[in-house]
Amino acid sequence: MATKAVGDNNFDTDVLASDKPVLVDFWAEWCGPCKMIGPSLEEISEELGDQVTIAKLNIDDHPDTPSKYGVRGIPTMILFKDGKIVDTKVGAAPKAAIKGWLEAAL
Repeated sequence: MATKAVGDNNFDTDVLASDKPVLVDFWAEWCGPCKMIGPSLEEISEELGDQVTIAKLNIDDHPDTPSKYGVRGIPTMILFKDGKIVDTKVGAAPKAAIKGWLEAAL
């Protein structure tokens, strides 16, 4: 299962109202560390796709949602479950670290 693009217009339905946890990666095209973790998130999406949805939100195209959740630096990953924030991770990390953090939070 590939990562899913979300934005200000579909955040409530695709993330907050999701029946399974959603990890939202707040990123931008110009962000080097964001591009660095992109392939890892794609792989994690394939490996844990039955447990969690991995979504990506471009902060330049959709500025309202990041400001609502206090995103100040990117990459920021926020895990939502049942419409609420479960955990937040700021900054790039190796795939194993991201996956381990995510599995512990699930």
